[in-house]
Amino acid sequence: MRIHKEGKGVLATILLLFLIPLVVAILTGYCWIFTIAAFFFIFLLFCLCFFRFPNRPLKQIDGTVLSPADGEIVIIEEVEETEYLKERRIQVSVFMSVWNVHINWFPIGGEVEYFKHHQGKYLLAWHPKSSELNERTSIVVNNGKTRILFRQIAGYVARRIVCYAKVGKKFEQNQQVGFIKFGSRVDLFLPLDTEINVKIGDKVKGTETIIARLKK
Repeated sequence: MRIHKEGKGVLATILLLFLIPLVVAILTGYCWIFTIAAFFFIFLLFCLCFFRFPNRPLKQIDGTVLSPADGEIVIIEEVEETEYLKERRIQVSVFMSVWNVHINWFPIGGEVEYFKHHQGKYLLAWHPKSSELNERTSIVVNNGKTRILFRQIAGYVARRIVCYAKVGKKFEQNQQVGFIKFGSRVDLFLPLDTEINVKIGDKVKGTETIIARLKK
């Protein structure tokens, strides 16, 4: 199992916090200090799981929107996208719990037409207003035929979004777009004529699950 680069600094810090009380407990014989070491050891195991980097074939399927994240479908509805596209779109949202892989991928390939990082609040990620009020990034990808806007959204626990998108740069479908640390959500805003391939409550896997099929 590989560890994502975004987690290496965090893991190094936690490892140090585990080793210091462990050494002190061994040298002093104070048993209660072992409790502190045990806490950081358990937290270290959790973070190793959280920052795991699964080996997945990064397939590319023309005419499809692949899931940008692991998680559960929590929203499918028609909305007005007011930030950039300024038109009616189908919103499909994937909620990531702390147990999911938190790498995010490009749902389609194309050129990044728009990117913006928004500072904001930290409402629970499944809150209806989190897409508009929470810290988030907005990315628009143009593949020459259609444009898709998607957002990385920080939740109540997640407090840092990492995004590699840059305006004018081309990315392949399933290329990494970033990482959200400790619980979050990704919203997709798809054209109204898109054929949605999932339903609320479905478990989806990033780079593998077909969220939708685009009009040819």
